[in-house]
Amino acid sequence: MALAVFGSVAALPPDARALLDAAARQDFQLSAAWFATVAAAALPPGARAVFLLWQEAGQAVAVLPLQRSASGRLEALTSPYTCRYRPLIAPGATPETVRRAGRGFGRYCRWRGPLRLDALDPDWPGQAALLAGFRAAGLVALRFAHFGNWHLPVAGLDWPAYLAGRPGELRETIRRRLARAARDKTISFDLITGPDGLDTAIAAYEAVYARSWKEPEPYPDFGPAFLHAAAAAGILRMGVLRQGGVPVAAQYWTLCGGTASVLKLAHDEAARALSPGTVLSARMIRHLLEHDHATELDFGRGDDPYKRGWTGQRRPREGLLLCPLLHPAGLAAIVRQAAGAARHWVRRRIGSPATSDTTR
Repeated sequence: MALAVFGSVAALPPDARALLDAAARQDFQLSAAWFATVAAAALPPGARAVFLLWQEAGQAVAVLPLQRSASGRLEALTSPYTCRYRPLIAPGATPETVRRAGRGFGRYCRWRGPLRLDALDPDWPGQAALLAGFRAAGLVALRFAHFGNWHLPVAGLDWPAYLAGRPGELRETIRRRLARAARDKTISFDLITGPDGLDTAIAAYEAVYARSWKEPEPYPDFGPAFLHAAAAAGILRMGVLRQGGVPVAAQYWTLCGGTASVLKLAHDEAARALSPGTVLSARMIRHLLEHDHATELDFGRGDDPYKRGWTGQRRPREGLLLCPLLHPAGLAAIVRQAAGAARHWVRRRIGSPATSDTTR
């Protein structure tokens, strides 16, 4: 049994990379290409990637992708663009083997303060055994709500069937906006799925984004790097809507394991009368249903109101703060959590409205 530490995903041995490759067939955000892109283009100043690998009998059991801040603190190798994250565990690993991996990870991390893991599915595979190992290493797991993820199963649906399931107001808006766009002969739609035309599409997206309502990107190099990685992997679905040759809306999706996930979208505020975002979303979803036969639509991070209409189902993403009892910062986090729970209990007892505490 051994713990090994690597400074890049490329440095991992082949059997450890194979764990990421297997996960990537269902979720690109667990792939080697994704983690490499996050490490290269979406980390805070001074932070760097750290990959912990637990091996037994010379074979990879589990990989924990992390980042180390400039101050030395460890947390998940996630970013503001991450929608899903989890440790990677070898298929067939027994609960006891996974528990030993968790204990090995915990022993490495416990002297570096609390370890934050986020963007987690509450039911991620191997969770119970891995957390048992962290507890055995002296870490206490504190859970917190991170963000909501809106999605919809769409297997077997064509565009009319999907549209029939949308709220009436949105359905009517889509019908009217698509009809108007069809009458405007200056409107064109481009779909990019590979390297050809990608740089032009990226330039169009950035031009639209600059004229949109959105705040500047915290990591502006991430988008182009991710788009090139997704195009190389064959999972990119990027749409650009133009009016009179000028881009007025752009968005990019991935299609992986049947799930179509939208990561970014923007439209030109000056073209709001056209509803370019609605028109482009409708064109993209119709293509994903009728040409790519997607089985699920996933609208990524957050509870933006518009997502409810296009999807309708919400699932939580949560975080874990793994706090070492023998570290001052870990003990302080445990005390804060206990104090917050006590305040919540008192508010409930006296009938006053409770506020929502979050870790970040």
